[in-house]
Amino acid sequence: MTTTEAGGVTGTFSPRPGAAPLPRMIRAQAALETRMLLRNGEQLLLTVIIPTLLLVLFSAVDIIAVPTATAGGAGGSVDFLAPGILALAVLSTAFTGQAIATGFERRYGVLKRLAVSPLPRWGLMTAKTCAVLVTEVLQITLLTAVALALGWSPQGNPLAVAALLLLGTAAFSGLGLLMAGTLKAEATLAAANLVFLLLLVGGGVIVPLEKFPEAAQSALGLLPITALSDGLREVLQHGAGLPWADLGILAGWAVLGLGAAARFFRWE
Repeated sequence: MTTTEAGGVTGTFSPRPGAAPLPRMIRAQAALETRMLLRNGEQLLLTVIIPTLLLVLFSAVDIIAVPTATAGGAGGSVDFLAPGILALAVLSTAFTGQAIATGFERRYGVLKRLAVSPLPRWGLMTAKTCAVLVTEVLQITLLTAVALALGWSPQGNPLAVAALLLLGTAAFSGLGLLMAGTLKAEATLAAANLVFLLLLVGGGVIVPLEKFPEAAQSALGLLPITALSDGLREVLQHGAGLPWADLGILAGWAVLGLGAAARFFRWE
């Protein structure tokens, strides 16, 4: 520290002024995004409570006839339902929850202010993705524990399951960000919840595709939720290897969704 002729002080300040390292900024933003999501009661209802209740209800009560791995018993029902509920958990967090939260952040100017912070825009999107992944880990852990308690007997390769979940997350994140970045917040809220309900019914999550007319089955089979639920079911229920067809559908939706979000997303 030195003194100038005018009596001022020059030297090095501690802590040194300036932006934090980029990885630290992303970690801090991801932690903030995760805390905000977990503190939101409506988001918890959507991402945790509803999937758990659906798993317990449809496993315990014979409301819809589902194909079972073993004749009779709750174990056969939960073997079919658990993979679909895991897919629903990814949909609820990566698509519905993220679309609604990001849409209202855009409306209230939060994204506009964050966009001019030292954290680059791609870093903000990375932090949001990390928060989604952390939430999904918590969801999958809870749903797996509940399903095991109900008699679930999962099979297959965990790496295949991880590949499906990651591609499903990428696909739904892209679509959620595209919706949040192009529609008004109120429209995003309505559309995201409507899509969630439609995919819950028509995406092979609880109701088998065989229950739909043949003409509809072909179209529904191309949906990302159908590819994710069917792929998880092939691996976890039937012990199959990598379901390449389902992975291909998810990869296609991921490329289209993320590409469109990057191109059309408006920050204000």
